[in-house]
Parts: sequence; C-alpha cells; structure tokens
Amino acid sequence: MIYLDRITRRDFPDQLDGFPFSLPLVQQLDTLPFTAPVTFFVGDNGTGKSTLLESIACAVGSITVGTQPVSTDPTLAQQRELAKYLRTGWAKRTKRGFFLRAEDFFGFAKQVANTQAELRAGLAEVSELHVNAQLPFKHELGAIKRRYGAAGLDGQSHGESFLRLFQSRFVPGGLYLLDEPETPLSPLRQLTFLTLLKNMIAQDAQFIIATHSPILMAFPDAQILHFENGNITPAAYDSLEHVTLTRDFLNNPRAYLKHL
Repeated sequence: MIYLDRITRRDFPDQLDGFPFSLPLVQQLDTLPFTAPVTFFVGDNGTGKSTLLESIACAVGSITVGTQPVSTDPTLAQQRELAKYLRTGWAKRTKRGFFLRAEDFFGFAKQVANTQAELRAGLAEVSELHVNAQLPFKHELGAIKRRYGAAGLDGQSHGESFLRLFQSRFVPGGLYLLDEPETPLSPLRQLTFLTLLKNMIAQDAQFIIATHSPILMAFPDAQILHFENGNITPAAYDSLEHVTLTRDFLNNPRAYLKHL
C-alpha cells in the first residue's frame, strides 16, 4: 500500500539561503514520487537523505519514537522550516506509523524506563489501599511489559531492543519513516528486520527508509532513490556504490587493506 505518494517543493523566498535551504538537494528538488511500499534513500554522508526524511516527518506530522514530538524537537527546528515548503500528496491518508532516528532510541528507552519507575512508585504508595486503587498502575505496567518485554528496552542489547520496538510498534496500515534503522543490528538481525518489513507490507504498511545497508537495500521490489550532487534519481540495486564496494571488499579485502 502506498499512502504518501509524492512530495513537492513549493517556491521559497530568496532570503532563505541558510541550511537546509542552501543544500543543492533542496535547491533542485521539485516533485519526488513514491512508487513502492518500501522506498530507500541511499547515498553518501552529507547528501541530504536524513534532512529530507526528517523534513517529510515534520510535514506529515508523524508520531515520533523519541523524547519529543516533531513539532517541538529543537534538533528538528531547521527541518520544520523546510517542511513548510513541502506539499504532501496522499493516495490515502493514514495517521498510523511513526518516525524514528537511530540516535533517538536511547532517549526513548530511558523515557520508557522512567515511566515504569514512576508507575512502580505510584503502585507502592497505594499498596495499602483498596485493590481498585492499584488497578490503573498495574494495568499500565502490564501494558509496557507486554509491549517491550519483562526486562524492558534498556534491559536488552541495543539490537535486541531495536527489534523488540519494531515488533511491538509496527501496526497495519502505517507510514513508517526510519533513519538508518540498521545502526544497532547485526547482519543476521538485519535479515530479521527484512522479514518484519515483508510481514508489514502484507498488512498495508508503507516504509521510507534512509540507509547505508546493502542488506536492507536488497528488499525485493523496493524503490531505491540515489542521492548525489543534489540530485535524486532512481537506481538499480547492483549499480549502487554501497553494494559494489561492499561486494568487492568481501571478495578481496587484502586489496583494500594493503595500503594501511
């Protein structure tokens, strides 16, 4: 299912010449269509992948898995300015889904842990009262346990907690904007993540993912958009530098390491 099927940049005043308006990507952006349920933003560091993804999250008002919503997060202030000039085109509007940057995950896990601690403290305070006074605390603690496991997100490895988050928070019919979700995942766990993608696509979800992972990029029938020199162009998997360089290195690492 494709919910967000395009974004279009509206003209912005000439005086908006600082970041992110000065990026070649932003200057040259016109209409960007999304043609598959899974779209990958691919390119070297500094090409604007994350900036555009963050701006899209602001433009659609995405729910954030982090410590602050996109509407108030100070690290997204410049992206919110760009979002004002992005027109979103919907094939069908959805309010389900979320936006996640890998670097925000620790803050989110800490927030969940703090919530658990507050609920336990509240439960202890009413422990001598009627059972009905305890029910709201027990209910919320039980919901967190069912969603994130008995150990909580901060009681698991980084990769395991990432996967637990995806497994618990992916719901059918959602739009998911993910920035480098492979960061904490081993190659095996990345394959597990691909299985999650397949299952969610079968349940009418849409994903737009900025990534450097050749494993994720191999997802069948995905739209791959390559960011380079301010341009965004469709690309084939086997033509990507991420793929060819990784393949060549694994086939002959000595050739790359002999000059170290």
